[in-house]
Amino acid sequence: MHFDTLSVHAGNAVDPGTGAVRRPIVAANSYALPADPSTLSWSDVDTPIYTRNGGANQGWLEEKLALLETAGDRGNVDAVALASGVAALHAVFFTFLRSGDHVVSSDVTYVATHRLLTELLPDKYGITATLVDSSDPEAVRAAIRPETRLVHVETPANPSTRITDVEAVAAVAHEAGALLSVDATFATPILQRPLALGADLVVHSLTKYLNGHGDAMGGAVIGDRALTDRIRTDAQVNVGGVLSPFAAWLIMRGAVTLPLRMRRHCASAQTVAEWLAADPRVAYTTYPGLPTHPQHELAARTMDGFGGMMAFAVRGDQNAFVANLKVITSAVSLGHDESLIVHVAGDDERARSWPAEFREWGHLRFSVGLEDPRDLITDLDQALRAL
Repeated sequence: MHFDTLSVHAGNAVDPGTGAVRRPIVAANSYALPADPSTLSWSDVDTPIYTRNGGANQGWLEEKLALLETAGDRGNVDAVALASGVAALHAVFFTFLRSGDHVVSSDVTYVATHRLLTELLPDKYGITATLVDSSDPEAVRAAIRPETRLVHVETPANPSTRITDVEAVAAVAHEAGALLSVDATFATPILQRPLALGADLVVHSLTKYLNGHGDAMGGAVIGDRALTDRIRTDAQVNVGGVLSPFAAWLIMRGAVTLPLRMRRHCASAQTVAEWLAADPRVAYTTYPGLPTHPQHELAARTMDGFGGMMAFAVRGDQNAFVANLKVITSAVSLGHDESLIVHVAGDDERARSWPAEFREWGHLRFSVGLEDPRDLITDLDQALRAL
């Protein structure tokens, strides 16, 4: 099936109890046990027992995610849906790393990833990390040690939109006997499917584009069932970062329109990025769809679209500019139906790995929503004139 069809039908079925054509919210935290439960493990994830072990809505969402990530050819691929994107990241690190292990990671990542790898895991568990420019596979290779167990990349990276060649880095990781995990939140399965490029695990913050409506939080890890079974047992059942039935239902609802939304996000972002890049009042614009982007050709070759995320800065007071916006909302998160913008100063804890212009000007991370791009440009223009 094509993505538009998969997004509608994957994970859904007629409810046998009511005949409803949409699977309902199953709000139970417990499920009826068999007549003789003495042989059951209370941590069993295959038999419905307790929602921390896995609930109905979570399972239906996981089916949809696995089918989307594999373009319908699921094979032995499974998904684990968790309470947030950070819970999904933590699940990967917690499950596959132990004291003394080493990670090679992109040096431009979401702030929680940066803190997990540079503060929490080293301080609490003695797990070390080397952060490198993952757009250079040789830099990844040079950072690998005998104790490296995981290579983790984020592409497109938050906030610089840097692109990593997943296939090339997968070859480097596997040559060293390490797993490769890819945070593909910005891309979604519509624009790139890292498993097909050699990644072992894909991480998504479902809060963002997969849900798409700014009203639910969730995260997911997708990969071979032998790996996801370990995550389900270790990080879901025994750590407890489980996704609620209502959040799973909301994300299922939102994912139905994911292909449609991503086409609009990409088209509008391209229009807005070209306008910003041509405006002398703008200090710089970073968007993979612009020929000036350092990895533009790589993005064009390895992705099915350039996404809805960009970063830019104005030649003036960034905060005053944001305060003058009328249509675009100043708020964290991304991938919503409404456009969101947030100002981050150049002295952020991750700034030493950012491009020089990010450090000089700071940046405005801009998630282009579903509004008419002409209205977004008008809003940007009037806010620039107000400076």
